[in-house]
Order: sequence, then structure tokens, then C-alpha cells
Amino acid sequence: MIKLLFTIIISGLMQAAIAQHNPMQKKDADRVKQYITEATIKITTIQSEFIQEKELSVLSEKIISKGIFYFKKERQLRWEYLDPFKYLIIINNDNLLVRDDNKENRFNLQSNKVFREINKIIMGAVQGTLMNDVKNFKSSIYDENSFYLCKLIPLNSKVKESISEIWLYFNKNDYTVDELELRESSGDYTRISFVSKQLNPPLSDEKFSVR
Repeated sequence: MIKLLFTIIISGLMQAAIAQHNPMQKKDADRVKQYITEATIKITTIQSEFIQEKELSVLSEKIISKGIFYFKKERQLRWEYLDPFKYLIIINNDNLLVRDDNKENRFNLQSNKVFREINKIIMGAVQGTLMNDVKNFKSSIYDENSFYLCKLIPLNSKVKESISEIWLYFNKNDYTVDELELRESSGDYTRISFVSKQLNPPLSDEKFSVR
């Protein structure tokens, strides 16, 4: 379950391309963070198609999945996988619902410290606020051609056992997250790209029901 929750928050580009660049100076990085914070305040809901790409060292081919993603402030998420299989994950505040075919499992995120940390990562990554969590992450920002990249290194020892880095790719036009990437300590990674993203569409509370 922990691996599954990590998987839903990830995505990005190639590490080799980033290694050739230096991070922004603190003054410029703080300016970008301020732009992102201001944009985040204006967003109450998000709806987007997504493409998830998972690379595992034990497999010769990448695992590609597609679906629809929904977000509603403050702490409501719905990940609906549609291809090549149907799978549903809903987070509503501290409650988690996982539905696979006709089987359903429910969890309280507050019942497990690791689950609580994962939930914070998920919400922070989607909203773009994770880079301001200086207590739990060391961050650096890179100015690329068409996006800003924020690289996050976890400081929490439990998180570091599974995650070596989290990358957030921000669109330079609206300062929202276009891609998320998780690089695991094992060398595996998961990448999620948001496609046809809609900001502030009307979303009913029923869509995030965990009952």
C-alpha cells in the first residue's frame, strides 16, 4: 500500500538533462516560489487527464497507465485509472478509499505515521506547496526553457528509505504542476504527466465520497 501511495504522486523528465544545469540563486528561487504560492491561492479545484509511466528495473518495458485526476481544496483527491485497467483511489481529508474491480478497502491515514507523511506529500505535490516545506525537504529550483523544476530531497528518514528525490515541473504560464516525478532509492521511478488540465471547474463533493 505504501508503494501504491508513493506511485500516485510522481512524474517528470530525464535526470541527465537536468544535471547539466545549476540551481537558481536564492533571490530568484524565492521569487518563483512567490509566484507559485500566489497561483496556488487562486486554485480551488483541478480536473485533468493523466498519463502515468512507471519504470522498474525488474521489467524490460515501462508500465503505462491513463486516467482522470480530480482535486478539490483543501484535502480531497480522486485518481481514476481507466486504461489498461480500472482502479480508483480517493483521499478525503484523513480517509482513503481504494477500489479494485468490486473490492474496496478503506483506511484512516492518521492511524499510521508513514501514511500521514505520504498524504502530506500527495497534497503538497498536487498543490505545488511541497517546496515550501523546509522542515521535511531540501529544495532547489531550476529555470528550464519552458518550465521551472523544483527538486526536493526528503529529510525524513522513513521517507528516504523509499524516495530519493521528488521533482515538480511548474508551467511558466500559470505556475501549476504539469508533471510530477518520484525517484526511488532503488533507482526505479514513476512519472505522471497532466494533460488537458482544467483549473477551477465545478466538482461535486460526491466525487470524493469514501463511503
